[in-house]
Amino acid sequence: MPTVGVKRDLLFKALGKTYTDVEFDELCFEYGLELDEITSEKEIISREQGDSKASGASDVILYKIDVPANRYDLLCLEGLVRGLQVFKNKLEAPRYRRVSPLSWGASEAHHHRGDGGAVLRNITFTQERIRQLHRAAGENSTRNICRKRSLVAIGTHDLDTVSGPFTYTAKPPAEISFKPLNQTKEYTATQLMSLYKTDSHLRHYLHIIEDKPLYPVIYDCNGIVLSMPPIINGDHSKITLKTKNVFVECTATDLTKAKIVLDMMVTMFSEYCSQPFTVEEAEVVYPDGKTCKYPELAYRKEKLSSDFVNRKVGINESTETIARLLTKMCLRSEVTGVGDEIEVEIPPTRSDVIHACDIMEDAAMAYGFNNIPYTTPRTYTVANQFPLNKLTELLRQDLAAAGFTEALNFALCSTEDISDKLGKKISETRAVHIANPKTAEFQVARTTLLPGLLKTLAANRKMPLPLKLFEISDVVLKDDTKDVGARNSRRFCAVYYNKSPGFEVIHGLLDRTMQLLEVKSERGDWYHIQAAEGEENIQSNSLFLHKR
Repeated sequence: MPTVGVKRDLLFKALGKTYTDVEFDELCFEYGLELDEITSEKEIISREQGDSKASGASDVILYKIDVPANRYDLLCLEGLVRGLQVFKNKLEAPRYRRVSPLSWGASEAHHHRGDGGAVLRNITFTQERIRQLHRAAGENSTRNICRKRSLVAIGTHDLDTVSGPFTYTAKPPAEISFKPLNQTKEYTATQLMSLYKTDSHLRHYLHIIEDKPLYPVIYDCNGIVLSMPPIINGDHSKITLKTKNVFVECTATDLTKAKIVLDMMVTMFSEYCSQPFTVEEAEVVYPDGKTCKYPELAYRKEKLSSDFVNRKVGINESTETIARLLTKMCLRSEVTGVGDEIEVEIPPTRSDVIHACDIMEDAAMAYGFNNIPYTTPRTYTVANQFPLNKLTELLRQDLAAAGFTEALNFALCSTEDISDKLGKKISETRAVHIANPKTAEFQVARTTLLPGLLKTLAANRKMPLPLKLFEISDVVLKDDTKDVGARNSRRFCAVYYNKSPGFEVIHGLLDRTMQLLEVKSERGDWYHIQAAEGEENIQSNSLFLHKR
């Protein structure tokens, strides 16, 4: 779950009420949140960097609040306060509105050859609001839906310092030159890569583009660089206390995520505009000539019955009551008058609502989980072990009785373990690769149990011989016929390690295993033993032993 850090006094001022720590903890629980920690900036720096680094830090009390990963609208102070105010019936859920640039008297529409853009007009900034804007655009969104900027990057700019139309293009790094945010001179993109190698914040994002021949960059019509996504904005268009009009640009490799992020950014901060919750659209022109207008700020309506909510939650409330509960969760709801039907309006801030079950969950939250009566289920079920697991457990016991010791190894391994060390090429395996491995030891999901057992032998060479090990576990294989593109396969592997070969030991274990599984021997032509060099696949009517 993402954690949002907000200043306690600022939060209470926005809520219009002062709570004790216990009272606010209870409020968070009622709304489906959790007050994870009460701390201060000084405590955080002292804990992470030592007391000497925290000498100049603030003593302002911070609330660290755990937010559900799908509630993108609660990742900043503005959204958090708005949600709690609506929940406590102190505020009606706002109506977000998208307007044409001409309605603001703009001289031209703002074109942006990227994934999305929007304009916040006549906004009033304070230092704290600027800080919240940067946090929402950077830290919170980056850690959650943007996946460390690999899917979406957000830029905020003072619109009065640049001129549209804006162009999103790509150039060789040596040809990109601008003064990055909070720097005093210009750098080429190549120099910036070196400059930010030691930056504690930005160095984590350099790998996204640093090995590419072309870097993305956004220019205005005068050639001024707005940003080099997903790394850094230009200093020329930075937000200040004098900024009145903000241009929000959103570049992405996932258009759906970009739309969600852009909607969240403008809905959260449009409350500071002279016309609250009103956003000026931007026209996006794609390379193929297609044009779209963003942000979408789309509302949609869903229908469900109060009986569905009552049955799923375990309560017995009227249709009108359930409609009121949903309205408290920023889901404006009305009774249609057709039976027990409720029409629910899904606002652009609630991209997490995709099914009637999501609406039902909000109703349960508004009702209060602690208020749901305890009941005994009308039916009962008898648990039963999965047949494959039951067979596996029985087989483990008999293999242990045969004198072999069970080993349990990691399901992840390095690419070398299943390729080079077994005399194969990684491209020949059906291995599932980890997108962002944290260590070289865990790069892929294992496709065979053998490397793990060999590593276990290598780590126990000082143990008395012989060593007899076995493992029965799953391997993971790519499979295009599956929805997730991969499947688990249960495998059995055994090794015998001694000064003499001991082929008869493994042979005997194999025969015992086949006997337990009631598989016929060679005479029944169900399985036979065949010598093989290296690792081979198990064929339909043959079982190959490894010659080691």
